[in-house]
Amino acid sequence: MKSTRTIAIVNQKGGSGKTTTAVNLASSLVDLNKKVLLIDMDPQGSASLWIGLKEGGKKLFEVMTSSKDLNSAIISTKQKGLDIVASSPILSGLEKALANEVAPETILRGKLEEFTNNHYEYILIDCPPTLGVLSLNALSAAKEVIVPVEAHVMALHGLVQLMKTINLVRERLNPKLVISGILPCRVDFRTKHSKEVLAQLKSRFEKQIYKSVIRENVKLAEAPLHLKPISKYDKDCHGAKDYKMLAKELCES
Repeated sequence: MKSTRTIAIVNQKGGSGKTTTAVNLASSLVDLNKKVLLIDMDPQGSASLWIGLKEGGKKLFEVMTSSKDLNSAIISTKQKGLDIVASSPILSGLEKALANEVAPETILRGKLEEFTNNHYEYILIDCPPTLGVLSLNALSAAKEVIVPVEAHVMALHGLVQLMKTINLVRERLNPKLVISGILPCRVDFRTKHSKEVLAQLKSRFEKQIYKSVIRENVKLAEAPLHLKPISKYDKDCHGAKDYKMLAKELCES
């Protein structure tokens, strides 16, 4: 088996498609017979709720603040091959809880390095829409970054700042961190604006942008209400096809 690919899914802008990408990419990879662990680092716990966990408990918080290992926080999901480390609102207090720790932004990396029961081919980390200690832990622990970007002109401005942050993390915390790809999301090919933003992304980030594009799709918005990834909610819709294509592109990279 190849070594595990640990990928942080990050963008400091809300509504960019982070959780949608984390959940549906994880599920699509499992559909390709990959074993996947999804770590929900967002205190809002949207990924955990989407997969059907109404209460994530304190397990991830305990892992980050004590000697407990990551295995103790892993929960199996309804989809065989997909496990999750769930989030809960208590994670929002992590920065305060780690105030006296040395290098608090590297705790998750240490936990993953100690991870003895690791049969996963992919570990996906869903980050919160802020660049605090939780996101820094994810970026410090990951080997790769996927950046979902909404096809909107304002999202381009935030992307430039995010790229600077990723470069800073690479310099100071994690020299092995690479950008796996920039993922255009909520692309509506019926509008001139979406097409123009996509063209700008391809022009400015030619070598880093995925060929896969996530189209605007109402089914993607409905799927969390039914507590199912898009491939289980409607496998024939644009959203399911787009994330399947992304999973294949990721596996081939």
